[in-house]
Amino acid sequence: MRKALTTGFFAAVSLVAAAQSGTNSPYSQYGLGTLGEQSGGFNRGMNGLGIGFSEHNQVNCLNPASYATIDSLSFIFDAGVSGQITNYSESGVKVNAKNANFEYVIAGFRVAKRLGLSFGLLPYSNIGYSYSNKKPLNSTDGSTTVVYSNNAYSGSGGLHQVYLGAGWSPIKGLAIGVNAAYLWGDYTRSVVNSYTDVYANTLSKYYTAEVHSYKLDFGLQYTQKLTKKDALTLGLTYGLGHKLGADPKCQIISTNAQTAVADTTTHTIGNGLALPHTFGAGLMWNRANRWRIGVDYTLQKWSSVAYPKFDMSTNSYQLASGQFADRHKLTVGGEFCPEERGRNFFKRIHYRMGASYATDYLKIKGRNGPKEYSVSAGFGIPIVNGYNNRSLLNISAQWVRQDSKTFVTENSFRINIGLTFNERWFAKWKME
Repeated sequence: MRKALTTGFFAAVSLVAAAQSGTNSPYSQYGLGTLGEQSGGFNRGMNGLGIGFSEHNQVNCLNPASYATIDSLSFIFDAGVSGQITNYSESGVKVNAKNANFEYVIAGFRVAKRLGLSFGLLPYSNIGYSYSNKKPLNSTDGSTTVVYSNNAYSGSGGLHQVYLGAGWSPIKGLAIGVNAAYLWGDYTRSVVNSYTDVYANTLSKYYTAEVHSYKLDFGLQYTQKLTKKDALTLGLTYGLGHKLGADPKCQIISTNAQTAVADTTTHTIGNGLALPHTFGAGLMWNRANRWRIGVDYTLQKWSSVAYPKFDMSTNSYQLASGQFADRHKLTVGGEFCPEERGRNFFKRIHYRMGASYATDYLKIKGRNGPKEYSVSAGFGIPIVNGYNNRSLLNISAQWVRQDSKTFVTENSFRINIGLTFNERWFAKWKME
């Protein structure tokens, strides 16, 4: 079983690393793309809640301090996939799209008393879109021939992170932790302007960048006993903002439609991409390990991050501020498990729900991007067999609405499926 899980981990890493973008959103054409959910299967049933949660049988990578509470005899392996249907609507026009994606693979185990370790691979952002528009141009020479311009937009790519984290509890009730990640990926975006007039040149812009950097996230959790059955946990997180060392490029190609002769200009910005400082706080109330109810708030300081922009008036490609806004997200949710260690199968099921509100980090044409509303519900279903009765199948459904009165409105229905293997690796067997 150990060899199977180890092989499965590296196979899953290869699949995630090679996976295509899991989005069709036109909003992914801006910034670093659509931000991914950096959480495991049980968090997604509560709509991404988890800063204050410390689970002994689940890996909670939202707060690395939680690794300190992983069971001492367990090796936990969690992998998840998702599928979604999205409806895009703007000015009465509606389009549907489908996506499926291998989401994450994470693992965790106890290495010493009050010290837990976790590692895995998570998405950071996704880019994937392709659309075009066509419109007639007014004639300036009195000709009756209608000339059309066609603008085609496409992009692909995204960023991934493979991390190693540790959580340590120096004293009872207090835990601290850190995730150190290698962040990598690339993106390619293109804008092609062409015309039905054969005498007009085709103008193509290609925006590319390749990222090889690091990501650091720190966490703290403090648990206070209120009664024999009640406990309250405060969780705090901080993500380091820094430059990514990437050199984004803008390549402009003007092609003569008759001669196919192309004139190419390339602009490069040194160290032109960055991550924002991120702050998080969460509370979780635990009632006898049956009820767990929490609230999370996160703030990403995107407003202080400059991003490359091509200026048509000066024909220059340079860093410009004011393209991003701070992203705020508030999540409430919880789970209920009647008897986690009971003999009745249905009483061992974890029932989960959550809801969130978030603002977008993008500013589009000087206006704030869409607001996000989302709800989720899910189950943690125990896997019971002759070998193992501690593993879980985490299934959740999520509805997400990106609401905008000015731009495209998105409505997504997503199914998340995660399988958590919880194996006894470190138990000492006795023979009679």
